[in-house]
Amino acid sequence: MRVAGFVNDSITDGPGFRFTLFLQGCRRACPGCHNPDTWDPSGGSEMGAEEIFAKIARNPLLSGVTFSGGEPFLQAEALLPLAQKIKAAGLELAVYTGYTFEELQGLPEALPLMAEADVLVDGPFVAAQKSLELRFRGSANQRILDLPASLQAGRAVLLTDPRWTGEG
Repeated sequence: MRVAGFVNDSITDGPGFRFTLFLQGCRRACPGCHNPDTWDPSGGSEMGAEEIFAKIARNPLLSGVTFSGGEPFLQAEALLPLAQKIKAAGLELAVYTGYTFEELQGLPEALPLMAEADVLVDGPFVAAQKSLELRFRGSANQRILDLPASLQAGRAVLLTDPRWTGEG
């Protein structure tokens, strides 16, 4: 898979210490994006699931892993083996995407990766809705979804976990 980079112990891409994997390639090119260097699908470097998981496994303090971008769902098939290893290790998996849940439901190649993830932060970044007050998202249109509940219901279900929402 094409990787833009990673952070071994992020505290900004979800609750707790997280390994954040930034994927390379995005077609949205949202004005104001904080990762425009990830847009070029031929940028970054090639890494395999085993190599990335070895980095994850070396950190015993991690509570989860976050796929960010770029756009992770452009590499959904390549990410699936890594997602399965993450879940087998008992780690929470979150995915940030510029797609909405509703759009992803129409992409058959996205569904297996969605089935492995716990949390989906969906929607494009909209600069006019940017807020530094939002927890774990950049603009007010973006939602933090309980992905298993959303898949089961066939519609977006907001996550109520206070670790993610800051409420409660």
